Amino acid sequence: MAKLSIVVRNEKRKKQVAKYAAKRKELKKAGDYAALDKLPKNASPIRVRNRCELTGRPRGYIRQFGLCRIQFRDMAHAGKIPGIKKASW
Repeated sequence: MAKLSIVVRNEKRKKQVAKYAAKRKELKKAGDYAALDKLPKNASPIRVRNRCELTGRPRGYIRQFGLCRIQFRDMAHAGKIPGIKKASW
């Protein structure tokens, strides 16, 4: 499990990205890069890291499910993800 402070920081960034999304889009469309520069650094969507919803793990993230590979595998084996089953041939 990731440190709680790291997970909280990422959530804070997500909120800031959502808050400034419309303004960023407007400034980009106008080509006003000087004003875009004055926005907070964390308002940029590139600074948000995809993390597992359960553990906060940043690596091995499966975007479609919002989980890391380890949690995805555990939940699939337990039958908690509908339509997913272990492949065998």
